[in-house]
Amino acid sequence: MPFLSMVLVKRLHIFMLKTFLPLFAMTFFIVLFIVLMQFLWKYIDDLVGKGLSFNVLYELFFYAAVSMVPMALPLAILLASLMTFGNLGEKFELTAMKASGISLIRVMAPLIVTVGMISVGAFFFQNDILPKAQVKMWTLLFSMRQKSPELEIPEGVFYDQIPGYNLFVSEKNRDTGKLYEVVIYDVSRGGDNASVITADSAVMAMTKDMKYLYLKLWKGEQFENLRDQTTGNFANVPFRRETFKDKEVLIPFDANFNRLDEEGMRRQYVGKNIDELHQTMDSLTTRIDSIGRIYSKDITYTSFGSAGITDYTRSGIHPTSDLKDDKSLQRVDWSDAPSVSLDTIMAMLSPGQRVEIYNNALSLSQRRQTELSFRSENMADEKKLLRRHEIELIKKFTLSVACLIFFFIGAPLGAIIRKGGIGTPLVISVLLFLFYYIIDNTGYKMARDGHITVWVGMWLSTFILAPLGLYVTWKAMNDSSVFDKDRYVAIIKRLCGTRQHRKVEYKEVIIDEASAPEALRRLGELREESDRMLRRLRRLPGYAAYCMRGIGARGLISLSEHLEETVSYLTDYPDPLVVNRLTDYPILRRLWIYHPFRNVWLGRAAMILFPIGLTLWRFGLKAARTLKGDCVNISTRSAGIEELIKENGRSHE
Repeated sequence: MPFLSMVLVKRLHIFMLKTFLPLFAMTFFIVLFIVLMQFLWKYIDDLVGKGLSFNVLYELFFYAAVSMVPMALPLAILLASLMTFGNLGEKFELTAMKASGISLIRVMAPLIVTVGMISVGAFFFQNDILPKAQVKMWTLLFSMRQKSPELEIPEGVFYDQIPGYNLFVSEKNRDTGKLYEVVIYDVSRGGDNASVITADSAVMAMTKDMKYLYLKLWKGEQFENLRDQTTGNFANVPFRRETFKDKEVLIPFDANFNRLDEEGMRRQYVGKNIDELHQTMDSLTTRIDSIGRIYSKDITYTSFGSAGITDYTRSGIHPTSDLKDDKSLQRVDWSDAPSVSLDTIMAMLSPGQRVEIYNNALSLSQRRQTELSFRSENMADEKKLLRRHEIELIKKFTLSVACLIFFFIGAPLGAIIRKGGIGTPLVISVLLFLFYYIIDNTGYKMARDGHITVWVGMWLSTFILAPLGLYVTWKAMNDSSVFDKDRYVAIIKRLCGTRQHRKVEYKEVIIDEASAPEALRRLGELREESDRMLRRLRRLPGYAAYCMRGIGARGLISLSEHLEETVSYLTDYPDPLVVNRLTDYPILRRLWIYHPFRNVWLGRAAMILFPIGLTLWRFGLKAARTLKGDCVNISTRSAGIEELIKENGRSHE
């Protein structure tokens, strides 16, 4: 038997791997293709119209696909695990496994090992492969941005894609390539030395080295300013006019694709592994601390006006720096000198001198403000660069953790919903991944801008999704229903305080009839208990009493249980009029608003925080008034049913 069990488990592991791996490969490449199309749509303007070869585009898309793996991998694991266990649940294969005594964790074991290996591989991919791929991708993309667009001069409009030149062509012969009514504006040497060429017709071609645009012009004129040939500042600028039958013109236009050096991108944070990031972060931290100490010391020892005089007088040195070289005035005792206020000194000056002093003070303050603003921006840039390196370091680990979390969300969720195919799992996967992406992107931006700590921002999505994975795994292991609509509706109604209506149906066949004396006894006790509750609620609590003790609905649970027992007993009463009256009884709700703060410290905190405490007090009083009305209703209905039972007894006599 142990050998047979081991064989069955091995076959189960092989079966799960054969089911999961093809789905994972399919979903991974589908998701990767989708995110690659998103990349293409984002940078389409930098690629179109540049005349790029297929090899260059293929290289860019390859490195872009490698760079998009961190986004595609978690979604592929989530979708594949959902589809795998959804198919098993829909075909009752998962039910058969559980009936054979194999737990859900045992079924998931081979896939847990597989996803764990994928997560480890994702870490090494992030550390070793991704930086190189990102360096090549961004270098290619920036090189493409700097490449000149493919030369395609339109008809009837000015073409300004050639640096320093504007070309106008009225008409083109597409069969012969001849251009008609050509105008060329040459402003490459500046507007003062502009040159204009007009021609009836022209032919255009590129030189063999693809660095110049060659034009052969016929029957035209050239107008050229000659300001750079003047020796003085003349009001009239000389120009030159030329008439030609044919003319050849070379215009600089580099149509080649020139790759940028990868070294500059490799020094950025996207091109570094963990060791390089640690080394750069240590250097940045040391530099920031050094700059901070220099700025702090400079601000501490900078003197302004009277502060400098105070320092000099305390040391016994004359405040005038021009006199400090005079030995007779080098040490002066200023301790006995009378103190003079600034207003007295300013009153002794002439208006012109006061204006000059105020202007000098304003100029000094503005210069100091500009200097401090520059230093602040410089320090902010250094700290932002440090945060970007810290973010890139943490991202080496977040992908691996995200893969595990999405598996422990997708597999149990698929076992719970029991829907295979690609419809329902795809919808759930997309919604969950959008939720994850929004949280992750929000945390990343907040960490990048310094609003929160870097590690908190980067692990924010993990902190939120990890409890969800644990919850659905626990639910799936216990065969609990997560999508029980009635249960969630009941919880929401209970939290919101929604009224519920009692439904009682008359029994045509009664096995154990309720007796009139017992019914009267129960109704009397219910009415007395309801009256006691009314006396407790006669005086509603004030703000402080509510925060500390609630509304004093003591005995509500006992009254609710007594009411339900009485109604349950009277449903067996043979008179349909009595049974119909039972629907008028309210359903007592045990609302948390009656006593929201079980802890004394929470009550005191709510009492101090007026917006929260006053809002809860207002809703608590409203709920208390509703409860008082329910108690009055119980007493009234009980008395009415008692009278009805007594009348029935008298009529039978």
